[in-house]
Amino acid sequence: MTTEGAQSAPPILSVSGLGKSFGAVHALSEVSFDLSAGEAVGIVGPNGAGKSTFLAALTGAFAPSTGTILLDGADVTGTPAEIMCRRGVVRTHQIPRPFGGLTVFENARLAASFGGPENGDADALAYDALKLCRMLPLANTQADRLGLLDRKRLEMARALATSPRVILLDEVGGGLTDAEAEVLVEIIREIRASGCAIVWIEHIVHVLLQVSERLICMDMGRIIADGDPQAVMRDPAVMEAYLGQGVT
Repeated sequence: MTTEGAQSAPPILSVSGLGKSFGAVHALSEVSFDLSAGEAVGIVGPNGAGKSTFLAALTGAFAPSTGTILLDGADVTGTPAEIMCRRGVVRTHQIPRPFGGLTVFENARLAASFGGPENGDADALAYDALKLCRMLPLANTQADRLGLLDRKRLEMARALATSPRVILLDEVGGGLTDAEAEVLVEIIREIRASGCAIVWIEHIVHVLLQVSERLICMDMGRIIADGDPQAVMRDPAVMEAYLGQGVT
């Protein structure tokens, strides 16, 4: 029974009526979404569903055509990516592109210097991020010598070095073996345990479900299901959206 007067904490991130059009193409349509601090949310959907466009809009890569984005209750709609990063919202990309001529540590330190707290200790932030991502043994390795798993771990470490409160992961499991994906799952569990909220797009659903307490399915730029992961995957609309898509 809820104590009289008690209220649940407001969402750290709140999206209402978000839309994004590229000419006649409606990549997002009326997307509404709330994210609580420390929550882990998975996003699934067929190719072209608008998932990556959604992350790009949340992180300020481009301004949405319609709708609002609130961070801690403040309107940040259309705020540029570098400012969103400084305010604690950061993303990874499907294809990691580290600075190949720099070492692993230099890549993480660069992220901390330009995307982390203005008065933060860039060396300490880089060290902690690399430690969490199991990358310290490779700290002095040049980034262009890394294999795929290590590039993906470095991509996550660079995001973590900015000291985020919300991290958006875009298909970090893509191209990995099951054993390699499990390495990332353990890292993502630790990120969640640290209190950072997670939004994770992934096509490898059985991996995604190991972390996500809530699942969203998108199709044709809209959210068609949102809730308990197992219930969402049984939803007839979700099953129809995935027909021919080969759910893993």
